[in-house]
Amino acid sequence: MQAKQALLAVLPFVAFPCSALTLNIATVNNAHMQEMQKLSEFYTFLNPEIKFKWEVLEEATLRKKVTENITQKNGSYDIITIGMYETPIWAQKGWLKPLKFDAKYDLADILPPIRAGLTYNNQLYAAPFYGESSITMYRKDLFIKAGIKMPSRPTWQFITDSAAKLNDPANGVYGICLRGQAGWGANIALVSTIANAYGGQYFDMNWKPQLNSAAWKAAVGMYVNLLQKYGPADAANNNFNENLALFQNGKCAMWVDASVAATFVTDPKHSKVSSKTGVAQAPSQVTTRGANWLWAWALAIPQNSKQAEAAKDFIAWSTSKDYVSLVAHDVSWYSVPTGTRKSTYDSTHFQLSSLYGKEELAAIMSADPTKPTLPPSPYKGIQFASIPEFQPIGDELGRQVQMILQGKTTIDQGLNEAQQFAAGKMKSR
Repeated sequence: MQAKQALLAVLPFVAFPCSALTLNIATVNNAHMQEMQKLSEFYTFLNPEIKFKWEVLEEATLRKKVTENITQKNGSYDIITIGMYETPIWAQKGWLKPLKFDAKYDLADILPPIRAGLTYNNQLYAAPFYGESSITMYRKDLFIKAGIKMPSRPTWQFITDSAAKLNDPANGVYGICLRGQAGWGANIALVSTIANAYGGQYFDMNWKPQLNSAAWKAAVGMYVNLLQKYGPADAANNNFNENLALFQNGKCAMWVDASVAATFVTDPKHSKVSSKTGVAQAPSQVTTRGANWLWAWALAIPQNSKQAEAAKDFIAWSTSKDYVSLVAHDVSWYSVPTGTRKSTYDSTHFQLSSLYGKEELAAIMSADPTKPTLPPSPYKGIQFASIPEFQPIGDELGRQVQMILQGKTTIDQGLNEAQQFAAGKMKSR
């Protein structure tokens, strides 16, 4: 208790008085969110009348339950974890409460691309807990041994050629690890950026789906070839957490995924290859436009929350500069949530501990959801299209891509099926 009081004394937290109540929170089961659940005891220490009921869920399950909650207006949650896809759509429908914080919160400190993605009609509707782009993580020692030099911005052709040289399954090292699990927030988050890099897009300017275009076929063909030849045997079932564990245990020569992963693969407490890991920008091919994604996991309040004011107070605390300081003091600078605040990247302590901060910030700031593709596109969003119809389209596309990877269908058949499904969903638009 004395240690906790000493830590609280150096952090300028503010207690928010209110009557006894329980906040129901739905969030995703990744390390940053699990850390938030643990550290909420500091909030409770200041606000003993506040209790929490947590649902920490796998990403696909979280999306399903939160979507059901918000559309059915059943009031199960006071705080939900959503992203840049849901926020503007749900805000427009009136399903979320606007978030208005006092000057101490310092909204201007939030990185502009992240803030813009969580804003509707110039009003913030979800506060970013952490933000990310996509980057390339690689084993520097294996590259040196193979005589390969990673460029600051590789191409997918370079990645393919390097994976062939680095693949060594006999010694437990795969040339590449990539997402294969089906879902618009799983394999399609990556595959869509590959398609963008090959010059593809979800829809043309007339909202006609382009999922069986030459660019998508080339992108999916490269992705499937890469994983089938140089990836883990169960690659089709792997998502972020599975690949994170593989990389941390030295099983992947390369991994292209969310920049937040660099937090965990460079932390010596959790990664066997922390000192051997290098970071570069996400691969391009014929273009850099849309080659790296933009995302934030953010906290929002459903319109029918019964504890909206207390929920806003907790969100303000858990997405604040003070919370970043708490994580740094109580856990480590390796563990602070990144991708949201300029002040984090300005911190000398963060710069000294971070092996990836400069690259992550550059990736986030370069991502432009208003111009996500080489040909003109009518939608905002890089790895998604910010329209209600996208979620089922993205999920079906993910299912087809997974089946292609598993050898259950061909590239032409799978992408034609996804194209027809998308065309059907877009008929009413």
